[in-house]
Amino acid sequence: MVEGAKAIIAQYKDEIVSVEIAVTVELNIAETEPGIQGDRVSGARKPATLETGKVIQVPLFVNIGDRVKVDTRSGEYITRV
Repeated sequence: MVEGAKAIIAQYKDEIVSVEIAVTVELNIAETEPGIQGDRVSGARKPATLETGKVIQVPLFVNIGDRVKVDTRSGEYITRV
């Protein structure tokens, strides 16, 4: 699971009866190598650190400060937002 994901917790008489976690979360890129203009090799990836500290693989065009959508189940990059 990706840190920073929002969860809905259902309680009954002070007991947690269910937890639902959002399928995606939007987070900022805190650290990565700079992207190079025109560097759009199909499928090429580089490591990037999210604002939560988790490191994911992102396309070469993603830069520091970009906001990305991440799948909370797999922790994988989905798209830039």
